[in-house]
Amino acid sequence: MDKAIVTCALTGVLTDPARHPVPVTAAEMAAEARRAVDAGASVLHLHFRNPEPGLGHMPTWDPDIVEGIATAIREACADVVLNFSTGVFGPDISGPVACLERCKPEIAAMNAGSLNYLKTRRSGEWAWPPMLFDNPVHKIKSFLEVMYREGITPECECFDTGIVRSIAMLKANGLLKDPVHVSLVMGVASGMAAKASWLPLLVDELPDGAHWQAIVIGRQEVWDVHRATADLGGHLRTGVEDTFYLPDGSKTRGNGPLIEQLVRVARDAGREPATPAEVRAFLAEA
Repeated sequence: MDKAIVTCALTGVLTDPARHPVPVTAAEMAAEARRAVDAGASVLHLHFRNPEPGLGHMPTWDPDIVEGIATAIREACADVVLNFSTGVFGPDISGPVACLERCKPEIAAMNAGSLNYLKTRRSGEWAWPPMLFDNPVHKIKSFLEVMYREGITPECECFDTGIVRSIAMLKANGLLKDPVHVSLVMGVASGMAAKASWLPLLVDELPDGAHWQAIVIGRQEVWDVHRATADLGGHLRTGVEDTFYLPDGSKTRGNGPLIEQLVRVARDAGREPATPAEVRAFLAEA
């Protein structure tokens, strides 16, 4: 696809809305969605938060809350393409599955392997207790069965190089169907570094015909990776889930300015952002 699919990640998993410009309620999510779409996004990647006062930083898999958010966004941005998170610790995937079955987004993130999720502070102490983001093959298989049954395109999120290389094995064993859609998640402290120089090596490990985007987490360094992604033909994603910083180092006031800058990156590489209709046609052809 010559055009660049521009995705906005509207909100993160645990980022405190009292300290950062992350939307939580259905109304806030819809307003931020509209700003992102007006700025050039065609796909919205969604996490879901508990909207009760004081609980807005906690995730929820309540299908009623999730449906309310999805409905509000679809009403605010009638033709936008929705991409749901499904990330959950442990073997119980009933919450994400219920949300997929209820709301039927066009795309869903599918975490393609396990990662020791670690981060240290400057003191050397853990930023949080070390934890395993567990995504064994049987869990992946269960998610994929639901996604394919519901007509949802899986977006394989890869947090490290071993997971990238595992994509071909998942495909060879019949779990993934052609064409494969992959997200290279870069910038997680215990995963792949946010370095543009890594991209050609990572893309070379993907199965033939795979479509890919970069998810880049960090500060100003993310923009070098976005530029390289656009030049290499990958698709583009940003939003306050991934960064709060614009290319000049200033902090963003929300998702709209980040998407404006990402669209500029695409155009500087000679690529126009795809419209939602073009994204749907692309997914249907794929």
